[in-house]
Amino acid sequence: MCLALPSLVTEILPDDQAKVELGGVTKTISLALVSDVAPGDYVIVHVGYALTKVDPEEAEKTLALFAEMAEAGAPS
Repeated sequence: MCLALPSLVTEILPDDQAKVELGGVTKTISLALVSDVAPGDYVIVHVGYALTKVDPEEAEKTLALFAEMAEAGAPS
């Protein structure tokens, strides 16, 4: 099973590459499979490739839900 979270595109690089950020971690990924991506967009990333763009409101809801789950599972 694969779990993919929305990642924020922070920078467009040459050769269909981009930098994305998720939870404070920055990674360089390929944009070869998607088009019309710009900084500020959210994408779903799997094995280093952006698979699709995600609506920003849905991305924020998903990230908030995962943050809430992580907080609930944290030891007190």
